Amino acid sequence: MNKINYNNEMESIISSLDGRIPNLLLHSCCAPCSSACLEVLTPHFNVTILYYNPNITDALEYDHRLNEEKRFIETLNMNNGFGNGNDFHTISIIDARYEPAEFFEAIKGYEDCPEGGDRCFICYEMRLREAAIAAKSRGFDYFTTTLTLSPLKNCDKLNEIGQRLSAELNVAFLPSDFKKKDGYKRSIQLSNDYDLYRQNYCGCIFSKR
Repeated sequence: MNKINYNNEMESIISSLDGRIPNLLLHSCCAPCSSACLEVLTPHFNVTILYYNPNITDALEYDHRLNEEKRFIETLNMNNGFGNGNDFHTISIIDARYEPAEFFEAIKGYEDCPEGGDRCFICYEMRLREAAIAAKSRGFDYFTTTLTLSPLKNCDKLNEIGQRLSAELNVAFLPSDFKKKDGYKRSIQLSNDYDLYRQNYCGCIFSKR
């Protein structure tokens, strides 16, 4: 069975836009991960960031990451993009509710799962479902997530969940594998260029341990 190249699928959708600039809701986990994703997406979409991450256990850590995301977006908007000569469309952000109790309720019974296993898959679905619901209710053309940038995240599972939610809620999902074509490496470079706070764990207390 051939492995699906989700980056090729995304590029095929972008090629089919034929000059249209659809509205895309991008779930973001943090500014560093959003950086390389936004560089790819902003020439082709009107992007709105959805910052919904109840998995981040510590409130101070949550606020730090959220403020870095806002600072990064403000910088890009002020500078009309990344300075690479590509088209750029202004980015908006939705600061969603922060309810870590919802995360702990969702993963109850999975506390001892290894990192990258079923507990993480529940977390993926929580965040993607919130993005899909928001995209549907707010009239976005597509939704997707920055999570596929990370080499530590299961890209196949993320795309599987996104496509299932797309069918369930009747809102288009943009497949992705943002780490392709050195996307993760590019995020490190952009983090350095924009002096972004780069955390060393996903966010929940389990990943921190």
